[in-house]
Amino acid sequence: MADCTHLDQLTPDVAPSGQGCRECEQIGGRWVHLRVCMSCGHVGCCDNSPNRHATAHHRETGHPLIRSYEPGEDWWWCYPDELFFMVEGAPPAPSHG
Repeated sequence: MADCTHLDQLTPDVAPSGQGCRECEQIGGRWVHLRVCMSCGHVGCCDNSPNRHATAHHRETGHPLIRSYEPGEDWWWCYPDELFFMVEGAPPAPSHG
């Protein structure tokens, strides 16, 4: 377990908002990888994507935690703590694939 100080702000069993980045779908954009907000389920594109919607969502809402939304990836990221980590005993990562 990591030293993330924001695990109390996640929503258990959060449901992803869709199969792709909502904002990219609306503007006809593209993404490289997807991330899911662990507070509300917003699916956004990663920082390697042209529009960086996952980070934009964090800046707009203050929601601190995301998790990879890629098949086979179980890592998390905490924006305020700038921390990459795994959560032992967490349910399998949601996946769009």
